[in-house]
Formats: sequence, structure tokens, C-alpha cells
Amino acid sequence: MLSYPKSARVRVWSCRTVERISRSPRVLVVDDFEIGAHAIAAYLNIEPMDCRIALSGAEAIATGLTWQPDVFVMDISMPIMNGFEVTDSLRRDSRTHNAIIVAFTALDETKVCRNPMSRSFDGYCQKGQSPAALAALIEHFIR
Repeated sequence: MLSYPKSARVRVWSCRTVERISRSPRVLVVDDFEIGAHAIAAYLNIEPMDCRIALSGAEAIATGLTWQPDVFVMDISMPIMNGFEVTDSLRRDSRTHNAIIVAFTALDETKVCRNPMSRSFDGYCQKGQSPAALAALIEHFIR
């Protein structure tokens, strides 16, 4: 198992876990920056994780409800529907309410935590560091 760096840029915020199952964990990377989303998904597929991308909040909800990922890697600053709103919607649906949701954003952790909806996230990973840190954080939640 990978060990995630314990720093202000990578944090576990909940004790929620996903049961390890016979298939690779399903991870949905949600980001309106298409190149970045593909890059993160490509790295996570090497780990091995079964990754898909969603380029908007609406696409994340639709894919989440049909594909039912174990983990959502959620950008916060997206147009039309931001990551807080998407996460709130996923938490209210019985098909996705137990999924792990990691805030994956350029925003500083203190800015994210100022929003009361941040309590719906299970972890935080600031963009701009090695994707291995994100992969290790995801692995932390998979038991």
C-alpha cells in the first residue's frame, strides 16, 4: 500500500472507507480542465485503478449514478456547478452517498474548509504535486 504524505496539501478528512473488492477500484476524475483530467486518470490507471473522467458537474452526477465509482476526485472550481454542489448532490443520492469524495483543487485547504459544504468531502489533495500523493490518498480509503 502506498503511503500518502501527511502535509497541509494532502489530508484525510473522514474515516469513511470502501471495501476492497475483486475488481480494481473505480475512480471518476471530475475536472473541467480536460488535459489535466486525462493526465490524472492516465496516472491512476497505472496504479491500477479503473478511471474515467467527467468534464462538468452534470456529467459527474450522470456518470456517478450509472457507473457508481468507489471514489470521486473532485475539482471544486468549475463553471455552472462547482465541486461543492456536485458533492452535495452525490451525497443526497442513495447510489452514491457512500462513495469516497476527495477535493482535488488548486485552492488552499483553509479556503476549502471555509465553505460549510466541505464537510461532505472525505479528503483533500491540493493540485500541483506528484500524482502519487493523490494515488496514495485514494488507496488510504480502500480497505
